[in-house]
Amino acid sequence: MPAVVSCWASEAGVAAYSLMVVIPVFDHEHAIAAMVDGVLASGHDCLLVDDGSGPACAAVLDALAQAHAPRVRLLRLPTNQGKGGAVLAGFAEAARLGASHVLQIDADGQHDPGDIARFVAASHACPDAVICGAPDYDASVPKGRLYGRYLTHIWVWINTLSFAIRDSMCGFRIYPLPPVLKLVKQETIGRRMDFDIEIIVRLFWRGVPVQNLLTRVTYPSDGVSHFDVWRDNVRISRMHTRLFFGMLRRLPGWLLHGRGMPA
Repeated sequence: MPAVVSCWASEAGVAAYSLMVVIPVFDHEHAIAAMVDGVLASGHDCLLVDDGSGPACAAVLDALAQAHAPRVRLLRLPTNQGKGGAVLAGFAEAARLGASHVLQIDADGQHDPGDIARFVAASHACPDAVICGAPDYDASVPKGRLYGRYLTHIWVWINTLSFAIRDSMCGFRIYPLPPVLKLVKQETIGRRMDFDIEIIVRLFWRGVPVQNLLTRVTYPSDGVSHFDVWRDNVRISRMHTRLFFGMLRRLPGWLLHGRGMPA
């Protein structure tokens, strides 16, 4: 369900709006060049975060950074940190480089960089909001992954007492950096496939609005997925449990201030 989004003056300031695209990369050497081309065509600079990739992918990333410098930067992590760890490192580096906002997009080609302009326009209109992709899947989506997402959707709706977050697992979104950096200093966020879900729920708890944008999703162009069905589902289940008890702790305050499930 679409959320009703309230906007207010950005902590970063609209006049100071500066966006950097961050792409976490782990052994996606066959898809990443096309994704970088799409990002550059949108008119934005990009930061590639090499999350401990093997030699073949590392060489591709080096070549891309050299060919497109200074618009493409490369941050190399010495060991694999997981998707969340890579994105968090990208947030810190983007902030160091002066960005007020980060557009996160996956490296495997499942997202359409042609939609970047729509996401950026929505972010300019509501700079304090997370602009979150709501997937419009084609026939390539694995049915098990598609149906499995609905269990997470239900838990997120329970843990936020809201339908404001349409899809908490989509890796195509824009974050305002000030509230994100404040959150990660104060709380521990999952660093692997639980990251996308946990960070948006915890930002929502802190009053950061969410705007959902429909975007086409194709699975994936290079045939590489790092989602581990057993480990990541266990990790996500544990995260939902933590969030549920976190919601229960916050529930009396929400009820006191008249917050409840929207109609």
